Amino acid sequence: MATCDVCGEYENLPYQCKRCGQSFCGEHRLPENHDCPGLSQWNDPGGVFDSGYDDVVDVGGSGGSGESSAGVVGRAKRRIDRETSTGGLVSYFRGNATYALLAAMWLTFLAQWVVTLTLGDAAHSQIFVLRSDAIGNVWTWFTSVLSHSRVQLFHIIGNSIVILFFGPLVERAVGSRRFVAFFFGSGILAGLGHVLFAIATNAPTTGVVGASGAGFAILGVLTVWRPNMQVLLFFVIPMKIKYLTWGIALISAVLVIQSGTGGVGGIAHLAHLIGFAIGLAFGKRNEGLARSAGGFGGIGGGGVRGPGGPGGPGGPGGPGGRF
Repeated sequence: MATCDVCGEYENLPYQCKRCGQSFCGEHRLPENHDCPGLSQWNDPGGVFDSGYDDVVDVGGSGGSGESSAGVVGRAKRRIDRETSTGGLVSYFRGNATYALLAAMWLTFLAQWVVTLTLGDAAHSQIFVLRSDAIGNVWTWFTSVLSHSRVQLFHIIGNSIVILFFGPLVERAVGSRRFVAFFFGSGILAGLGHVLFAIATNAPTTGVVGASGAGFAILGVLTVWRPNMQVLLFFVIPMKIKYLTWGIALISAVLVIQSGTGGVGGIAHLAHLIGFAIGLAFGKRNEGLARSAGGFGGIGGGGVRGPGGPGGPGGPGGPGGRF
């Protein structure tokens, strides 16, 4: 059961618009009964409804192109099918990039174990770990974002919970392609920032793995877009997301200053801070997208509290339901 985002009535079988993410009752569902911002963003760049048939067909059967009417119709139909198709395999990731990234994280985690057991720790480090003494291994900039600690299972579980609950909210507003770029961009910059700090401070060789930087970037975006959204920390403690994220950021900053290395207890606190800062900047720059995404409503409003997720190592909890 959910409430209609237009009239507020409870609906046992609500309709959720795939374009704007809002829920509607039978009276306010698409296509004609709610003002969906997603529809205004659609146009006909490929001439879907202009098959070209009228331009080349000769009613008398002797068109200048020498092509029969049946051939023209067939060609027009193939063009329409091509333009309006779902795009094959890639179409499954459109609107579901968050879940694709989660799947990639767990497949990478499995690959980490396979490489370790077959080739050893050295090979694992070369493939999956962004290291301060091998920063030139560019592929590790990407693989390290998807990789996680092999001995601390809660590392990947905690990050997965954060991304699972919060990621779709950002993806819905910015689009799947931009969300994937944001995810990897923030994760890579957070990891590079951490290892570069280690190099600059002559710290011992430092290695970074994990999607925590990207996860904190997502939280930073929502801290700007929806600071009063209710979350349940560890599934129990209710609080506004702004208190959770800024509180964790403050703790991380104190630990970074005290340690002087950017990390404490195997946790890359500096990477968390960098990711959070990137998220804040991205959220501020794209506030207009949040306003146009129906699922966010007005910026800064409250949220409906629902089941949340536990925090990762030094990480945040999950959000509360729909807002």
